[in-house]
Amino acid sequence: MKFAYSLKQKSKIALLLFLIMTCTILIRVLEDRSIKNMEKAFSSLYNDRLVPATDIFYISEKLYTKRFLLETFIYSDKNKLDPKELNDKLRTYDSQIDTLLAKYEKTFLVKNEKNHLTDLKVKLLENKVFEKNILLNANAFDKASLRKMYDNYSEQSFVGISNLLSQLTKIQTVVGQELQKESQNIIKGTNLYSTLQLILAILIGILIVSIVFASNVMNIRNEKYNLN
Repeated sequence: MKFAYSLKQKSKIALLLFLIMTCTILIRVLEDRSIKNMEKAFSSLYNDRLVPATDIFYISEKLYTKRFLLETFIYSDKNKLDPKELNDKLRTYDSQIDTLLAKYEKTFLVKNEKNHLTDLKVKLLENKVFEKNILLNANAFDKASLRKMYDNYSEQSFVGISNLLSQLTKIQTVVGQELQKESQNIIKGTNLYSTLQLILAILIGILIVSIVFASNVMNIRNEKYNLN
């Protein structure tokens, strides 16, 4: 009877230890998954939000430079570039902008971002056509006609492009905040897993102490039994 009782108790303890071990392994798997998700979120925050936001700034900067060069050509008579020189400079900036846009398109884009980016490319193309027309008519038109042609379209085009760039910048901020919240939730989950692991470690410690204590009690009882 004593042997059967002892075997039954050991089986219960073994089963409990097995369950604790299974829980520990499961928590470890979940913790590893959380760490991978956190790494992915931080990587996306940098590669898909911070870098594109910087690229949008550079695109805006180059567009302002293009506008300054064109306005200087239209309104200033000092240090004025000829149409061919100006065209070369504008096309150089266009090439740099196209490179930044191509880099931007390779990042993860949300739906609104894709739509705004498509609209931006259309607006930029329209602006290139407008600049080309200005340069082609630079020698054919008088200053007043050329300036009127520029004024009628340039402000509208520039404002439209600027608004789209602003919308894209806002998207970086909004999605970046969402990624930050996601990272915070992952960190909270990881802390929970660590707490559960600590609790399980304490339970294992209690079980070990209980087993040792029970073993000592059984030894004392056996010694008394043998003495009798």
